[in-house]
Formats: sequence, structure tokens, C-alpha cells
Amino acid sequence: GIFDILGYLCMIKRPAGTEMRVKIHHEGTNILLVSAAAIAVVITPMWLWVRPIAWPIAVTAVLGVLYLLTVNFFRSPRRHFEGDTRNAVVASADGKVVYEPEYLKCNCIQLSVFMSIFNVHANWFPVNGEVIFASHHPGRFLGAYLPKSSTENERSTVVIRTPAGQLVLVRQIAGAIARRIVTYAEKGTDAHVDDHMGFIKFGSRVDIYMPLGTETYVNIGDTTVGGITQVGRLRPELR
Repeated sequence: GIFDILGYLCMIKRPAGTEMRVKIHHEGTNILLVSAAAIAVVITPMWLWVRPIAWPIAVTAVLGVLYLLTVNFFRSPRRHFEGDTRNAVVASADGKVVYEPEYLKCNCIQLSVFMSIFNVHANWFPVNGEVIFASHHPGRFLGAYLPKSSTENERSTVVIRTPAGQLVLVRQIAGAIARRIVTYAEKGTDAHVDDHMGFIKFGSRVDIYMPLGTETYVNIGDTTVGGITQVGRLRPELR
């Protein structure tokens, strides 16, 4: 379909473990269809009646670029983690690491990944296990790069119990532009690092809280690929 073709155009770089074929995430299908119709309504009369022709060309070019950026935002590559999933903590999102508790009620290691509008915005489960807690919290819309956005912004919280009994908390955080968090995870469902946990629309952040003693593999400023980059390894004895 047309979205598959646009998906190919938006797949600039292919990380290891990612198939070349890129589809459009279902969260963006209606938005893209409505946007395409709106663009057609705007530019069709311009091409028929507006002169000089430079104006329709300019408007079409600007709207076309904005539309392709929106398509790029909603791309949804198929990904498969190629490492050993036992005790592995895998990045939930594409983006940049910006920071190395409400449910766990204990000291944890916090790993935060900030997503720009150019990153894939689907979110993956960071560990295998069972979802034992899922909750949505209303809040503010501060810049997602700010530390206090973790507790003050609108957010969703998901807690996963791994097969070894460790608890890992994942938080999807809305930003100044992103005001729509979608969370698929529900209490009692299985979690797997190859599966989508949710989606955040238009720029945001994902925090992962891991037990103290977890070995971490990334530093501030590193970039991650959701569902692919291993960001840490849990110690089996940590609970």
C-alpha cells in the first residue's frame, strides 16, 4: 500500500535486528489519511486558479515536506533483539540517553531516553516477564528533557516482573509537544522485548527504573534503538 511505500522512503538507516520493510504504525493511519485529504483540499484550488504558478508549487512543496516528516514520525520498523534475553534490559525507545519511585518504593537506577520528533515513537518492553501494574497519571506538559518531568508530567507507568522475580518499572512521559500517550500493556499480560508496550505521539521520553546493582551499558549522550540496544543486565539475585 501507499504507507508501505512511504515507509521505505523513511527508512534511512537500518539498525541490526531491524527488517528493511518498514510499516506505518496504526496509531498514525487516521492522522495521515486526514492530513492527506486536507492537503488535497488546500492545494487543488490553488493549482486550478492561483497564478503565478510559483505559489502553488511553493505551498505544495512545504506541505509535502511536512507530510513526509509526519509519515517519518509514525514509521514502525519490525525489530528483533538478537542477544540473550535472560536478565537483559533492552532500550524501550529510540533516542538519546539524558539521565542515568511511586510503585517500587526503593532506590533504583534510572535510565532516561529522550525522543525527538525524528525518532521512532513506538515503545518496546525492556524485559521479558509479566505486567503486574499499569497506571495512567494526568499531569503537566513540561519539556520532556527536564528531570522533574518524570514526576510532574502526564505519564503512564508499567511494572514488569521478570521470570527471575526482579521488578523493572517503565514510564512513558508526555512532553511539551507530545500530549498523547498510548499504553498497550495491561496487568496480567505477558511482556517480551520484541513487542510494543505503547506509543507516544510527537516528542517525549521513556524512563526505565532498574534494581540497584544492575550492570548498565550506556552513558549520557549515547543513542539507543528501541527493541535492539541492550542498556543493561540484571543480576539474577536482585529482587
